[in-house]
Amino acid sequence: MHSALKSFQKVAACRAAYTTASASKTLTIGLIPADGIGCEVIPAARQVLEALPSDIMPARLNFVDLDAGFEYFQKHGVALPEKTLEALKDGCDGALFGAVSSPSHKVAGYSSPIVGLRKKMDLYANVRPVISGAAATASGEKRAIDMLIIRENTECLYIKEEEQHDGADGKYAIAKRRISEFASRRAGEMAFSMALQRAGMRQQLPEAERTWKARPKVTIVHKSNVLSVTDGLWRETVRSVHAGNAEYKSNVDIEEQLVDSMVYRMFREPEAFDVVVAPNMYGDIISDGAAALVGSLGLVPSANVGDSFVVGEPVHGSAPDIAGKNIANPVAAIRSAAMLLERTGHGSAALAIYRAVDKVLASGQIRTPDLGGKATTTEVTAAVCKLL
Repeated sequence: MHSALKSFQKVAACRAAYTTASASKTLTIGLIPADGIGCEVIPAARQVLEALPSDIMPARLNFVDLDAGFEYFQKHGVALPEKTLEALKDGCDGALFGAVSSPSHKVAGYSSPIVGLRKKMDLYANVRPVISGAAATASGEKRAIDMLIIRENTECLYIKEEEQHDGADGKYAIAKRRISEFASRRAGEMAFSMALQRAGMRQQLPEAERTWKARPKVTIVHKSNVLSVTDGLWRETVRSVHAGNAEYKSNVDIEEQLVDSMVYRMFREPEAFDVVVAPNMYGDIISDGAAALVGSLGLVPSANVGDSFVVGEPVHGSAPDIAGKNIANPVAAIRSAAMLLERTGHGSAALAIYRAVDKVLASGQIRTPDLGGKATTTEVTAAVCKLL
């Protein structure tokens, strides 16, 4: 048996064991507010989790407050302390990360704590849902979308192997790009398994509330018509995950999209996509662009996912201009908490949070300033809790 396939099967077994163990009587969640509005939205997410009734969330919730971030670095000289990593590895089932105020210039000794978390905890996929009952498309039409973007989190150009040289015509720079069969296979497996998982959760909804009504579908994003070796390996490996699994072949449709046409179609007809899987850089660009479809980064959650751990993370930044004013939108953090529950085997509780948030947004009455409203962080959080 191919060595990459052997490694992958071990990984799949770990994932199944992790989900079963995490759905036990106690769920311990590390809370890392970090910088800026992270210190407001993570407590809001905790409040929503604590408001879940016991009939849909039978596990007892336990929270551990942990440190990280640029502000912590300025005081202590380290952005991701070892004690935080040890607490996550030894005593937590998952974590919520707020936001980080990473500087735009190089600071000696500093490196991003969220990037460090991804590496140290082997969180190899960034999972980002893009959901709206009325997304603003390029044509000006409003359309309902329910798209999930899965970004491979460890490779591509983001391995940061760059070099600069002096040439006859001046300086030139070279960046190395890494695409491996193993990393591509893991991302592909997550895409197909989550397509089935999403289909299962939709079955719990009345048909009128389902945005995606077709069979589960995975769209593979690449540019193998130009990058035939690296993107070619990515494309072939992800397709092989589908071809080699009878359940995926029978229940999940598959298509391909070149990355440039993917961006075009995403803004013209976002309702055409269910699950999208892409290499690191393409996924980064696509997922940030997709946030424009729903109107605000304050609405978009994400989860950094591995086989034995998950970190929920709102995609917005630390927003120092509004920090401490109680006007930050907590929806992205609340949805990220629901993603954590979904990944750790508490799908019914996650669905309850998603539906409560959707109802608050659909009412149009309680909205933070980023959405054109006047509500506070506290008021939005209370409205979601009330619907639970």
